[in-house]
Amino acid sequence: MHSRRDFLQFAAVAATLTGFTGKLSRANAQQKLTQDDLLAFDDKGKITLLHITDTHAQLKPLYFRPPSENIGVGDYAGIPPHLVGEDFLKHFGLERGSALAYAHTMVDYADMARTYGRLGGLDRTATLVNAIRAERGEDNVLMLDGGDTWQGSYTSLKTQAQDMIECMGLLKPDAMVGHWEFTLGADRVMELVESLDYPFLASNIVDTDWEEPVFESTAMYEVGGSSVAVIGQAMPYTPIANPRWMFPEWSFGLRLEALQANVDKARASGAEVVVLLSHNGFDVDRKLAADLSGIDVILTGHTHDAIPQAIKVDNTLILASGSHGKYLGRIDLEVKNGKVVDYSSNLIPVFSDVIEPDPVMAAKIDEVRAPYKDELSRVIGKTDSLLYRRGNFNGTWDDLICEAMIEERDAELSFSPGFRWGTTLLPGDNITVEDLYTQTAMNYPEVYRLEFTGARIKEVLEDVCDNLFNADPYFQQGGDMVRVGGMGYSCTPGASMGSRINNMTLLATGEPIDPAKSYVVAGWASVNEGVEGPAIYDLMETYIGKKEVINMKANKAVKVN
Repeated sequence: MHSRRDFLQFAAVAATLTGFTGKLSRANAQQKLTQDDLLAFDDKGKITLLHITDTHAQLKPLYFRPPSENIGVGDYAGIPPHLVGEDFLKHFGLERGSALAYAHTMVDYADMARTYGRLGGLDRTATLVNAIRAERGEDNVLMLDGGDTWQGSYTSLKTQAQDMIECMGLLKPDAMVGHWEFTLGADRVMELVESLDYPFLASNIVDTDWEEPVFESTAMYEVGGSSVAVIGQAMPYTPIANPRWMFPEWSFGLRLEALQANVDKARASGAEVVVLLSHNGFDVDRKLAADLSGIDVILTGHTHDAIPQAIKVDNTLILASGSHGKYLGRIDLEVKNGKVVDYSSNLIPVFSDVIEPDPVMAAKIDEVRAPYKDELSRVIGKTDSLLYRRGNFNGTWDDLICEAMIEERDAELSFSPGFRWGTTLLPGDNITVEDLYTQTAMNYPEVYRLEFTGARIKEVLEDVCDNLFNADPYFQQGGDMVRVGGMGYSCTPGASMGSRINNMTLLATGEPIDPAKSYVVAGWASVNEGVEGPAIYDLMETYIGKKEVINMKANKAVKVN
């Protein structure tokens, strides 16, 4: 829980961000919000940790609607990060309509987006990072990348992440970890890792032959006059969530014993501060902080959660820095006699309209995008609806994808993965090729067409639901519920495995899904090798082109108990 001191500190730092409402014109809002406001901070000690994570290859400013549901179960229900909307505002003391309310919640989202504009842009992040390095001193700052950096855009797909390698190189991270990076395939990953000027860390990946480490686990730094160890943790369930055939000789997992051993080794080597750069997900890291000893800070990623300040679990600080370049996380540490004695933290929203772009980064971004400029901006349709992805059970982008697969693949039902990556379009926006690829850019995009029995469909939904809502975070794999088209169901997240999904209904007829009957199902992003079918981005371009204007109705087919 936050202490009173934490809230007072947060209120002082964020006062300029919460002291005016979105009932302003965009120009007035921007006049009241400045780059200096964003950089205001209660400095502590001599060590500064900066954190970005889950950028998903987004180089330019964007809209990204925060989730409408983020359900926690068991001991994790009703606490950060499992608060959304008005509950989030109340918990963190944020004023509705304020800049921080817009950055962190979906409340009045379209209106707030038009007031405050886009967030992110790696050239804006570079400006903030450079300013903090200049203020604190280069030797006092560690810049750490939490992974999911190389995947998620048209240009990253076409260059197989070379665009991100070049741009991130200018940001000069001190270390990174990975997850979607591995979907480039083992050979490409190793090629890119060897090109980096900083370590790619993974304490929890070993080879399948001898269980020897594939990557470095730990990097040691002298920061602010203290020895700091950074230990990396890749997404532990990558071979389940993504195709194992892309990296068949690597074994993943939480490997908590190995992680504790690496923490102990770092301490024995003189580390005064131990930082876990993690792609486990928030709830996993919250439990891990209580189960393991000797970790001072966990910079967590994977689940795309964003909270205004770090939380403390026993003696460990946990900061979640959101996704898509919307935020820059910062923690300052004061160290005395080899121990952390004080800290301050903040999650800086990267309001792109009020931050001066770094010219070197801006030029590099233009350079890597230049060969694809015309295609990126090519308009394929228009939306009259807010198109977004986030929400535990559905988002309008995925509803659109599900509709398209049913029609284009002549299916009765459709499945779309519960990915948390993908940007937002406002009502009235054009849909460009670039917009489409922010939802679909990946190396296994084939849209399959198969027959599933009703019993198998329930089994799939129950399995994904357990991955999401298992009461033990160590059995959660992150992401959101698989999206469905052509059917409805009810879900009880707190129920036991096999009992969460009920009332499965075929929407076309209103009849119950028959366990013994086979249904034609279209889906994409299968983890199986050799899947046949058109690429999802090609299918979607065809479908959107036919429709010309997209108007998505509210999806009420899934009932949550």
